Amino acid sequence: MAFTLPPLPYAYDALEPAIDKETMVIHHDKHHQAYVDNLNKTVDANPELAGLSMEEMFAKMSSLPRAARNNSGGVWNHTMFFDGLAPADQAGAPSPALAEAIDRDLGGMDKFMADFDAAGLGQFGSGWAWLIVQDGKLKIINTPNQDNPLMDDAAEPGAPLLCGDVWEHAYYLKYQNRRADFLKAFWSVVNWNRINALFAEATA
Repeated sequence: MAFTLPPLPYAYDALEPAIDKETMVIHHDKHHQAYVDNLNKTVDANPELAGLSMEEMFAKMSSLPRAARNNSGGVWNHTMFFDGLAPADQAGAPSPALAEAIDRDLGGMDKFMADFDAAGLGQFGSGWAWLIVQDGKLKIINTPNQDNPLMDDAAEPGAPLLCGDVWEHAYYLKYQNRRADFLKAFWSVVNWNRINALFAEATA
């Protein structure tokens, strides 16, 4: 069965002023769609991928063609990114359990946000910053290109809770080369309600 583009869970302009409508339209309808289209072409060209979910591909990614990594990661990571955002008035706040874990594992909210931003800024070229659960504890990591912490050869494996997209197409129309400004604005539209649910699931 062919993979399809997941719809955005909000309007294209719902994240303004942090992320502008034009960026959202191009990012979702062009870039994300292209990864979906190319993933379907990759599956068609590689019979061993037929019937596999993206998560099943990740579990044996080290043995799969490079196109499977790039395109399944591109689809999954973008879906994770878009679902991890929400209009500012619907974003919620960290649950008591998550807030406690942030204090315990990451040195508090301010340090967590600063270190997450540093992971995004420190990712050379294109890639992602992540908040994950690893061995029961929160950890901040980054990955290049379309890699993610679910892949079997991930340097830092874990259960993803939040990701920040630091490919230039995620911010360049509004922020140009100012990746730091984009990451700072990103926090105003982080979907804490979703992160709370993923954290509860990962630590159950």
